[in-house]
Amino acid sequence: MTRSSEGPRSQPGGGGSSGSGPRSAGGAAVATRTQAAKNASGGATNRMLVEERRRKILQMLEEQGSVMVEELSERFSVSTVTIRADLASLERTGRLVRSHGGAVKPQVYDMPLGVKETLHRREKSRIGQAAARMIRDGETVLLDSGTSTAAIAREVKALPLRALTVITNALNIAMELAGLRHVRVIMLGGMLREMSYSLVGPHAEQILERFHVDRLFLGVDGVDPEVGLTTPDVLEAKLNALMIRVSRQVIVVADSSKFGRRSLSKISDLDAVHKVVTDRKISAEMVRALKAANIDVIIV
Repeated sequence: MTRSSEGPRSQPGGGGSSGSGPRSAGGAAVATRTQAAKNASGGATNRMLVEERRRKILQMLEEQGSVMVEELSERFSVSTVTIRADLASLERTGRLVRSHGGAVKPQVYDMPLGVKETLHRREKSRIGQAAARMIRDGETVLLDSGTSTAAIAREVKALPLRALTVITNALNIAMELAGLRHVRVIMLGGMLREMSYSLVGPHAEQILERFHVDRLFLGVDGVDPEVGLTTPDVLEAKLNALMIRVSRQVIVVADSSKFGRRSLSKISDLDAVHKVVTDRKISAEMVRALKAANIDVIIV
């Protein structure tokens, strides 16, 4: 009787075994649901952390005007790869523009010439002096519109030249040179941009494409090693690109605030530039990037 009563308990598939199966399956299901809930909670938390970090990046950008990848990586204790992914995501939504080593606020609209003239005046004066000394007697030079190129025009009257031809699309530059007898001024026609006192459009392009120029002094709103030269106005960018094509030497004149910035309209890649004249506040990293592109950098 003892053996017969113990037998069923030890048989495979007996009541004890069949009772433990459902309990084990139920426990596994509960554990799976618990883990899934934890994973979902963790994913939501990660998304919140990412969104918060990106919100703070935009806040820093608003306050500083620009941010650097290394700086953000240290600030938020994440890898530079993660920061670059953040910046790429924010760029796709139009919240920022990536630049060499970081990001800047998107600049879509141009500033009036009168406002630009109040910015970085000492730097632009030194840039104008250094650039003007490159001009040789008898040359034909092209002066783009802008405050740095206007600084060059103001220096021309002090140069020991007997003859010089200046082509420009800028009303203020033409007026600056109008009283100099040894300077022949050729004014491009076209549509007037009130913001910059410059003439642009098909008429300006038709006139310009007939010329061959020794040196172009080009003012830009953005210089970025990855994107190249940029400006806010589409028609201005198109005319600037043609200026480059008709010129034997291209010299970009820009204060240090323009470097690492990108504006709306691309003018050209950096390989079209021979020289850059800028001020001492330009970063060493940017100078290295320009020299790597075979550009002669003149710092004043």
